[in-house]
Amino acid sequence: MRVPESGHEAVLLKEVMELLAPSDGKTIVDCTVGRGGHSLEIAKRVGKGGMLVGLDVDPTNLEFARERLKESPANVRLFHANFAEVKDVLSEVGVGKVDGILADLGVSTNQLFDEKYGLSFSSEMPLDMRLDPRVGRRAADVVNHMKEKELADLLFNLAQEHYSRQVARKIVEARKISPISTTERLADIVRSAIPRRGGAPPKIDPATRTFLALRMHVNQELENLSALLEAGPKFLRAGGTMIVISFQSMEDRLVKQAFRSAERAGEYRLLTKKPLTPAENELASNPRSRSAKLRAIQKVR
Repeated sequence: MRVPESGHEAVLLKEVMELLAPSDGKTIVDCTVGRGGHSLEIAKRVGKGGMLVGLDVDPTNLEFARERLKESPANVRLFHANFAEVKDVLSEVGVGKVDGILADLGVSTNQLFDEKYGLSFSSEMPLDMRLDPRVGRRAADVVNHMKEKELADLLFNLAQEHYSRQVARKIVEARKISPISTTERLADIVRSAIPRRGGAPPKIDPATRTFLALRMHVNQELENLSALLEAGPKFLRAGGTMIVISFQSMEDRLVKQAFRSAERAGEYRLLTKKPLTPAENELASNPRSRSAKLRAIQKVR
């Protein structure tokens, strides 16, 4: 996989700018600053009279974005925070209403290749998976101490792993021999638990779903997304837009349900009846964008 110079390519950038419509004097919240791809374009467009409030759980990415944004004309305020903490951040900034909110739920490409995160089984890494160093429990703690049934339920509920019981059983058997401490060992254990079928090799590695479920659990991704979907729209002023880009079916389902519920309440309207997905040219230049789905709502009164 090619790693761009910035460490990550902003997904659906054109579509985000069209819907968010950042312009001079506006206040925009980027809930997932990452490497600063979306934020850089937003800050440029809101200009000297505007403000960009940025949050990210990863202090390393946040500092990288801070350096990219230091020449920006906008008033840029960056915070090491989870987007579930958006209420506290805006309170600290002293902002009651904003013109736009963006949340890109994808993991940055650089995080996949940096062994300190322990997210990938492409090479041997410590089994960590924490994106926010404030999180106490590592993936290694989960696989080495969670009860077998709870582990199986976690894999099935978060990643729809159909062989969750077999995978959980193999993990429990393996940890009795020695603690599971690396991504490579865990991936080998998971692969050994999933039956091989004849024909062409699978399109995705059999360990993918287990790694996804563990990452989501360690970082409490669905719980934090639910908190953002509850709090975020309330901070929009009339005409303001909230955009969420998701990459997993469970995330997209939460966003879809929350936005439709908001529209039914009468204060918001859906800007995307169906989710927007990357165009062919973006898919060609950034294959990792293929699962991205963008949904947006606008406050009407």
